[in-house]
Amino acid sequence: MSDKYNRQDIVNTVPQKGFFGHPKGLFTLFFTEFWERFSYYGMRAILVFYMYYELSDGGLGLDQTTALSIMSIYGSLVYMSGVIGGWLADRIFGTSKAVFYGGILIMFGHIALAIPGSLPLFFVSMVLIVLGTGLLKPNVSSVVGEIYAENDDRRDAGFSIFYMGINMGAFIAPLIVGTVGMNMSFHLGFSIAAVGMFLGLVVFMLTKKKNLGLAGTVVANPLTPSEKSRTIKVFSIGAIAIAAIVYLGLQTGFLTFDSFIASVGILGILLPTAYFVVMYRSKKTTEVERSRILAYIPLFIASVMFWAIQEQGSTILAAYADTRTDLEFAGITISPAWFQSLNPLFIIVLAPVFAWMWVKLGSRQPSIPQKFSLGLLFAGISFLVILLPAYFGGPDTLVNPLWLVLSYLIIVLGELALSPVGLSATTKLAPAAFSAQTMSLWFLSNAAAQAINAQLVKFYSAENEMMYFGIIGGASIVLSIILFLLAPTIQRYMRGVR
Repeated sequence: MSDKYNRQDIVNTVPQKGFFGHPKGLFTLFFTEFWERFSYYGMRAILVFYMYYELSDGGLGLDQTTALSIMSIYGSLVYMSGVIGGWLADRIFGTSKAVFYGGILIMFGHIALAIPGSLPLFFVSMVLIVLGTGLLKPNVSSVVGEIYAENDDRRDAGFSIFYMGINMGAFIAPLIVGTVGMNMSFHLGFSIAAVGMFLGLVVFMLTKKKNLGLAGTVVANPLTPSEKSRTIKVFSIGAIAIAAIVYLGLQTGFLTFDSFIASVGILGILLPTAYFVVMYRSKKTTEVERSRILAYIPLFIASVMFWAIQEQGSTILAAYADTRTDLEFAGITISPAWFQSLNPLFIIVLAPVFAWMWVKLGSRQPSIPQKFSLGLLFAGISFLVILLPAYFGGPDTLVNPLWLVLSYLIIVLGELALSPVGLSATTKLAPAAFSAQTMSLWFLSNAAAQAINAQLVKFYSAENEMMYFGIIGGASIVLSIILFLLAPTIQRYMRGVR
């Protein structure tokens, strides 16, 4: 944190009443993230279909397995780029500017998708959205942490409300963008996603000064003049090296989809490992903060396992909805994109219940590690549920859509026990000098999960789906039990954080 302001100084500039009993800044962040998630999940609801639908149907005509792997790698890179976004916010321009710059890049990424074109244009749009989300996503969550005092009992409930805003955008988007994209034109659907991001930028710029005070404006660990010079050199050399590697890889044939997917998978493991080491060994990290970093490691591993299951809702379960599900139900024809609205719909309904429950329980609520173990338990059960249709009816019969509905409902119970709590715990356990970067580390658990998924989806087929869902679901349940048993030890290392 800057020598000029401490955390409480920043909190004092934020109006503390004004949005459902929470700081007024929560309104700005709620609706900024609402529209950003509308744009992202609207795009994601139709992206995998856009990739593997035939050219005659308006798609890119890719092989379905390749499309699923690209979808996972894309999701991994989106969250992996948060490392860059967190570093830029912590060291150069602060979280508020990171949110604004990120929104601009995302909007242009959706505009690129909206232009009918070739596969290269598709990848250009992916790069823009990856970089933009890396700037916006971790930093808007960090600002939420900044508007509350360190020991404010409203913090967990505030993150749950913020999380509900995310999912309101995610719920509406597949119904609107998905319907337009699947029934009219993929590119028109992507245009609607671009408009959503524009509206998010408008909300942020018009309300941030009045509602957020100094939150998001203070650079936590600014670069010294010598560090700035060294950083420019490192970034320049890195950009040249990456360009050279890509060029040589393409020329020699070494750089292929498979090699790229494998490289991202390795990076997904190495990046968080490096982050933990750097933060733990930093001279700016206190003894108490080091203890909290050690407590964070098993939570991070649990998060990777959870997201490895949850994120397959937009890959394996999306293809499952398209090819294995009976889409004629109760006299209506269901769009496969609509299933992407189930997860956020259940969160909208249940998030207030969980927020009320944590406040009601107060000091009697489960500890953070125990909540994580519950999240893993429900994630595992959600995969065991979806293997039952194949057990009862075989791999060749179309599945009643209610099985998918039940699976999405169960994993939402796990998500509400783990995800908003994980966001809140990250802001509590983060070393002061690495506040935004630790939030980036939280999102790296999702990046690692999706990098792993890019390999896992290759093993899925209708014929072996029982084994696929059973092994992954069973592994999550086993890890849940181990984490529950370790919860008291982890809690001690948190040094007073609950």
